[in-house]
Amino acid sequence: MSDDRPHPMLQYIINNPEAFAQNLAKTLEQAGKAMAAYIEPREQGKIKTDSTDELTGVVKTLAQVSEYWVSDPQRAIEAQSRLWGGYIELWNSSLKRMMGEPSEPAVATPPRDKRFADPDWENNQFFDFVKQLYLITSKWAEDMVHEAQGLDEHTRHKAEFYVTQIANAISPSNFVLTNPELLRLTMESNGENLVKGMQHLVEDLKSGQGELKIRQTDPSKFKLGDNLGNTPGKVIAQNDVCQVIQYTPTTTEVLKRPLLIVPPWINKFYILDLNPDKSFIKWAVDQGHTVFVISWVNPDEGQAQKSFEHYMKEGILNTLDVIKRATRQKEVNTIGYCVGGTLLAVTLAYLAKTGDERIKTATFFTTQVDFTFAGDLKVFVDEEQISTLEKRMAEHGYLDGSKMSSAFNMLRSNDLIWSYVVNNYLKGKEPFPFDLLYWNSDSTRMPAANHSFYLRNCYLDNKLSKGEMEVAGETLDLSKVTIPIFNLATREDHIAPPKSVFLGSGCFGGPVNYVLAGSGHIAGVVNPPTKNKYQYWTGGDPKGLLENWLKNAEEHPGSWWPYWDEWIRSVDPTTAKARKPGANRVKILEDAPGSYVMKKV
Repeated sequence: MSDDRPHPMLQYIINNPEAFAQNLAKTLEQAGKAMAAYIEPREQGKIKTDSTDELTGVVKTLAQVSEYWVSDPQRAIEAQSRLWGGYIELWNSSLKRMMGEPSEPAVATPPRDKRFADPDWENNQFFDFVKQLYLITSKWAEDMVHEAQGLDEHTRHKAEFYVTQIANAISPSNFVLTNPELLRLTMESNGENLVKGMQHLVEDLKSGQGELKIRQTDPSKFKLGDNLGNTPGKVIAQNDVCQVIQYTPTTTEVLKRPLLIVPPWINKFYILDLNPDKSFIKWAVDQGHTVFVISWVNPDEGQAQKSFEHYMKEGILNTLDVIKRATRQKEVNTIGYCVGGTLLAVTLAYLAKTGDERIKTATFFTTQVDFTFAGDLKVFVDEEQISTLEKRMAEHGYLDGSKMSSAFNMLRSNDLIWSYVVNNYLKGKEPFPFDLLYWNSDSTRMPAANHSFYLRNCYLDNKLSKGEMEVAGETLDLSKVTIPIFNLATREDHIAPPKSVFLGSGCFGGPVNYVLAGSGHIAGVVNPPTKNKYQYWTGGDPKGLLENWLKNAEEHPGSWWPYWDEWIRSVDPTTAKARKPGANRVKILEDAPGSYVMKKV
């Protein structure tokens, strides 16, 4: 009986050669426009080519790994033999498969690797061979780094990071001719996907004014104050560092103590107010909290000398004064998120030193105060890299937001860079509208003085946990902070790892309720109860090792938000009549979310 099914390779043949040739010409034309958009601002001096230092650092780091293996002939032979052994195994299994014999793959595809989800990565022998060749080579390179002896931990961390970035970049999934899905699409559309992709590339280069600003979502679908950051409230104060937003109550009774939220200035505050269904701010208002939020300025040259001290005094301490005027309440509950939490911890130590008792509880979302086990961002922090960064910041007085955004994206480059390169520029598709990714791309600048202080005192020298940090003339000691603390970590966090947050719990002198939420740095925090997603763990005092704490911890399904609300009320459940923005003769400046958060880089 004959098999009438078309040969599998027929789907990789051009349907219309004439149309394909025309689209190829259009692709080359658009590629020329992309090159012009890249080169023009550099020729005009608007962009200075500054990649030399980064490239030198990569070469120096990987050279130290290479030196270990090539310095001993026996080790060099061993390394080569291991790689060629993998290739020979792949060749043998491929020959068996070609002859119709059963054969096991030389290397298994990682089960959660989305790059190789298309069936032809397994079913088509050519693409399966290319995939396995890549996996064998990249795994070999990773092993060379892991097994190299004589490297300090920071150098090894950098080498692992660089090897991962190179491996991710050269994946066969990123190229038309070696990706079955891309190749089929190109043949079926006669290359129209490449034309559209190059048009997207031109648009993104022009949008980034010569820098490639990869779109992760469709920005036309979102508008701040409309379908993002739209919880009702008013801006009731502002200065050179921040605006203060007070949200409109939705209950007749509220907790007597107002709630102050200190978001990170590395990103914009509306991560906690994405939309009504996801908004922690709206949820807290609905539970009866009088919510105040600091909206940090998107700095320019005018904020170049604003340091941690300025952000503490003109940010948190000034907002405490504003809250007292607005509510006639001196005592407050506080929340700090990420670096906003680090600043809040610094402020708590300062208040403890100066005898100021206005803050009665502190909640930290994915916050580090001890940076011994800090996350993957440590790869960017050493004396050489910080000095180079400080020289660049000195030119304008700030770090451009795109630099920080790129650093965060590189920590998950397959998900946040290469998947969009494939989707936008090779498939020629528009990115899916997603509020979280719109927020992620809405980057902010970093004031030079502030960012330098943070990198040196926290990541490089870890002074806060050692009791050596000096702010506003005071040497800070976190052990003097004795107020109740709710310390939230997220299990898959690569920025503030749970181990790091757990260790930081021991720096405080009072009771600490350590809670571990499922998911990562954002999704683990922005997890409303209505979604019933993930889980969280509670347990005893955060002492000893995290692994031992987890063995005795209790797992709870769903969101940790209600558990936090119960904790806040257990400290002080006293209620009062709801306070509206503008009460007590406080001047209303504008509607939330305010103008500071609207400013683009």
